[in-house]
Amino acid sequence: MLDFVTGERSQSASAYQIESGLFKLLVSLGFSLLQLFFTVRSEKSNRMKVQLADGQEIPYHRDTTRSYFSIFGKLWFERPYFYKKGVGQQIPLDEELSLQADGYSDLLQELSGYLDVDNVYAKTADMFKRLLGLSLSKRSLQGNIIEDSADVLAYYDQKAPPTPVVGASILVAQADGKGIPMVLESETEQPEKPVRLGKVQKRGHKQEAIVTSAYTIAPLIRTPQEVVNSFFDLSKSEFDSEAQKLDRPKPQNKLTWAILDGKDKALERLARYVRLLECDHIQERVALCDGCEPLQLRLHFHLNGFTLALDFIHASEYLWKVVNPLLGETSSERIPWMAQKTLLMLSGKTAQLITEFRLMATADHVSANLLDQLNRTANYFERNLPYMDYPTYLAKGWPIASGVIEGACRHFVKDRCELSGMRWSQTGAEGLLRMRAVAENDDWSDYHAYLRKQRHQRLYGKSLELSRCAELLAIHQSDDYSALPLAA
Repeated sequence: MLDFVTGERSQSASAYQIESGLFKLLVSLGFSLLQLFFTVRSEKSNRMKVQLADGQEIPYHRDTTRSYFSIFGKLWFERPYFYKKGVGQQIPLDEELSLQADGYSDLLQELSGYLDVDNVYAKTADMFKRLLGLSLSKRSLQGNIIEDSADVLAYYDQKAPPTPVVGASILVAQADGKGIPMVLESETEQPEKPVRLGKVQKRGHKQEAIVTSAYTIAPLIRTPQEVVNSFFDLSKSEFDSEAQKLDRPKPQNKLTWAILDGKDKALERLARYVRLLECDHIQERVALCDGCEPLQLRLHFHLNGFTLALDFIHASEYLWKVVNPLLGETSSERIPWMAQKTLLMLSGKTAQLITEFRLMATADHVSANLLDQLNRTANYFERNLPYMDYPTYLAKGWPIASGVIEGACRHFVKDRCELSGMRWSQTGAEGLLRMRAVAENDDWSDYHAYLRKQRHQRLYGKSLELSRCAELLAIHQSDDYSALPLAA
């Protein structure tokens, strides 16, 4: 390597040639050193016999070869294999090195998974091919994600509650739904697929993923006018020439999740995390969602003690549906009209808006589109009126917009699961969403440390237990109980 960067040939090389060549040399060196590591460990391994907890001995039989697919490439090494007919087999070095079954190394699987949660599997495979010269199949990458996701629920169930943040006295829960294109189960059973679909035919269907989030946040008291100025960027207009944009507090100890098993399962898990956030300094509890009635009913059921509030952004969208056919999408009067109606809504005068829209719907020469939107908006506001006490919410400093969950639906689900032509199986989508949750919640490294321990326990837990029994038996037979732990 020194000759490569300082030798005669390097004097006429470009920076690109040296950098790319050096990277290849480093990868090659890593491969050689890793191969050396396995060779040395194998050479120093016991090749006499292995003693089981019951006193039986398994003799050395022969060396066997196994593969190890690392970030430096795929290598093979030999290690001692112990076997005795009627007793069993043992490969101690696999346990000492905490190796998985033949396949990707823990590090390669962790790194590829980190790319997979944000990129299509083909893109991840291309990245590893270009950078490291590794050939990873898309099927294997998807299988790794599904395998890695198996312990996600157990990981979060055993995780300690987060440390409370002083000042973040409002506990907020949010929920929303986002469709994921799925493969039809019957599709795989049909031997012949139509080349071209009819007008009403679809190759797949969408299944709703329920996205939830919980966090704590400091209160931010503001007036309806301040919200309107900020929302419509009117700080320099005639509404309030001196208003400044508010410095909003940030969510603390946020956990975002998505699940395909339905609303109840999603909210059960949301309620479980909410309980972890409960502490003495929590003074207010608010649950934000759109006007989806089934979701609202379940939030009432699963989050007892929370005040349910209608997301202000969703309510505002219904006003936009009225103003577009009323004034036209290019009218300069749209923003002033929206600001005025939004101010009425945030000031607790939604009932006045409902009356106004119903009167407008009875006027002569109302277009069919405008009539439909007036009725839809009035009905929506009327049904959600109990959840639109915005003056109280603002006076208490509560958040009134579900920006956290809206961003999660877009980034967490849509940006990965709704790319062109993409369709998912139930298992594939669920596994990916779990691993995206781990990455989104900044638990990637901690989760994979937990995952490695779980894998080791599953593969070698029995032998570890037997080894401990053999140790205790040896202590008992020697009558030297000073070595015996107090717990034993």
